Amino acid sequence: MGAGVMNSGDDGGRRRRRRARKAKPMSEINVTPFVDVMMVLLIIFMVAAPLSVVGVPVELPETSATALPGDDEEPLTVTITNDGRVMIQETDTTEVDLVARLRAIAAERTSNKIFLRADGRNDWNRVAQIMGLLNAGGFSDIGLVTDIAPPSAGGADG
Repeated sequence: MGAGVMNSGDDGGRRRRRRARKAKPMSEINVTPFVDVMMVLLIIFMVAAPLSVVGVPVELPETSATALPGDDEEPLTVTITNDGRVMIQETDTTEVDLVARLRAIAAERTSNKIFLRADGRNDWNRVAQIMGLLNAGGFSDIGLVTDIAPPSAGGADG
């Protein structure tokens, strides 16, 4: 089944013979190079995605709060592990050195936003003490990092 255009006039079929001799243009698209490039990009993203996560493993508490909007700067993160260690990004530090290091970091940053990740097994007093040290270090915009959980039906967990 095909549709075509018939020419009027008697040319004896000479035009058809001339067209048959010419090389016909290829009407198929070769997608193999496109698929190859997409596969390479997929592999690159699969390898790079796990590397972009902050490397200190903690068990975050779950809340139904929404995420904070992002900034242009890389977020500064302080982590309190389940054994009580305090870390700036991925660097171990002590409470004595924490304020001095935070002041040095605050002098170089344009934002006073900091994120606090605390393992859910930590005592609330410990988290509050570290929040006080963050404030003393020059960061007044403190965001608590939690995991996302569905809202509870009763309003309070328990």
